Amino acid sequence: MTIHANDKWSFQVSRASAEYLRPFWDAVTCTVIGRHLFDITDGWAGVPAGGDHLVVVTHRPLPPEWLARFPDAPFHTAASVEAGIGLPKELAGDGLICVTAGDVGGQAFAAGLVDEVAMDVVPVVLGAGVRFFGSFTGTALLENPDAVVQGDRVLHLHYTVDRQLSSDE
Repeated sequence: MTIHANDKWSFQVSRASAEYLRPFWDAVTCTVIGRHLFDITDGWAGVPAGGDHLVVVTHRPLPPEWLARFPDAPFHTAASVEAGIGLPKELAGDGLICVTAGDVGGQAFAAGLVDEVAMDVVPVVLGAGVRFFGSFTGTALLENPDAVVQGDRVLHLHYTVDRQLSSDE
């Protein structure tokens, strides 16, 4: 089945994955990413991969050549993860704000700004790889998964953060 993240980006998944992912992608109104992901995707050619807006957490301005190619892109920048999540709350209203994994996700965990974790486990071993939550070294305990969906060669997991048992120490 085809899932459409937006008018430009779509991907093929099994029926089970589609039934799990479609409500998520439909609910996302803003995505928060780090500068590294922005750079390696070339800012998704000015179209957010999920939602109507995208916030890039960065200390550097977006590349002038990228801005010239996509002057109307609904992309915003924020100098901190706190600002990077505060801005989408203004832009998204009651919509879902999606924060990518990696350093930005780890910073959001450390700041106590993560309510839920959704991850997809696939049967690929990447060796050295990259830590899922970047340099986050605190403790964040999750409730039991409230969704475990097996697709074709993927296991979708969804957790709620247990705020009483989590700390950033």
